Amino acid sequence: MSNSTAPNQVTSNQVTISIAGITEPTILRYFERLNAADFEAASQLFAAEGVMNAPFEPPLVGPEAIAAYLQKEAAGMVLQPEQGITEEVDNNCLQAQVAGKVQTPWFSVNVSWLFILDAQERIISVTVKLLASPQELLNLQR
Repeated sequence: MSNSTAPNQVTSNQVTISIAGITEPTILRYFERLNAADFEAASQLFAAEGVMNAPFEPPLVGPEAIAAYLQKEAAGMVLQPEQGITEEVDNNCLQAQVAGKVQTPWFSVNVSWLFILDAQERIISVTVKLLASPQELLNLQR
């Protein structure tokens, strides 16, 4: 279990996440666990029918599918969330938008994450968008 060191910081495995404007522990844990390459634990932050909308992929539904995707695609990535905003939306849900960067072994790209959390603080959905020009995206092709 991670230790909270401040309202907007989570520390585990010597990884500290601090995001200006974000205090929601689930969101902080998401980034912390991905940066620790603990993809199974990151996937457990999602509701049973939670959805990850990753770039260039069909929606991934459920923790098992999300963990498998992260294991395959997120290894070696370092997520660097910088700032965000939250607001309450329908049915006691929380919406959070986070901006930052992702560093891979091959490139760095600006990214935004849009989270929706349910009343139990589980991730209902996260949408990951690459913030790059069309030419930059073409240069990222495998």
